Amino acid sequence: MFIVLDDRASIARGYVDCFDREGVAAIAVGSQEIEAWFDAIGDSEAGSIEGILLGLIAERDAVPARLRGRCRAPIIGILDGRVLSETLQLFSSGVDDVVSKPFHVREILARTGAIRRRSTQADDSVDVGGIRVFFDGQDPLVDGKPLPLPRRERRILEYLVLSRNLRVTKTQIFNRVYGVFNEGIHENVIESHISRLRKRLKQRLGHDPIESQRYLGYRLIGSDTRVPDRGADVAANSSAQAQTGSLVPNCISDEENSDGSLRRNDYERIRHVCAG
Repeated sequence: MFIVLDDRASIARGYVDCFDREGVAAIAVGSQEIEAWFDAIGDSEAGSIEGILLGLIAERDAVPARLRGRCRAPIIGILDGRVLSETLQLFSSGVDDVVSKPFHVREILARTGAIRRRSTQADDSVDVGGIRVFFDGQDPLVDGKPLPLPRRERRILEYLVLSRNLRVTKTQIFNRVYGVFNEGIHENVIESHISRLRKRLKQRLGHDPIESQRYLGYRLIGSDTRVPDRGADVAANSSAQAQTGSLVPNCISDEENSDGSLRRNDYERIRHVCAG
């Protein structure tokens, strides 16, 4: 889940919509309510935050320092244009990175992943039991071949890989994928997503790699290894994007309805947020 801090309501809503189109949970919070918002959530919910986008808000230079004690997620400053003085000022205030519009959600995912790797020495991809997962929006490789997944299922798989040494509950997965305080969708939708994800993975691997235990949650079975080179895999992923099985959609244009069922759509993805 990403937090968008921008006092311009229409701009903040545009950012959130772009994240939604990529299947990434995001919520817009104003500068006057951000601290109360953090007071209302617990440590588990705060741990679901993957990044904070810092747009145009009041007292912007003081916000990164105030957020550091509440959340360890990367903070990325957003500028309406490339202005050197504003870029330097944002870095001086304590943000981890700065981007200017227009940008794509995939770029934000890649930048937050790079920040995480620098701070934790994490890999840019991880192998677990024949599944290689990337953290920049690419489809996973399962049994050496790309497996196109609906965006929500891909996000769940990424989270299971990140939490592979621990069990994660349905609520934790829901907060990560759909966001905290999302009252429009019931968290039981996660069970439907995981059921379909299990079928797709079992079809490719020949076994169910997701272990579940009542009241304790889910865990991905397998041992992770360091990935030395992903260049060839990225090329293979691009060229083989259309290869699918009977349970895999023909392209990544599938989305989920509020009840968790899939619906097809043929819209062309929006690549840039409105420069309003």
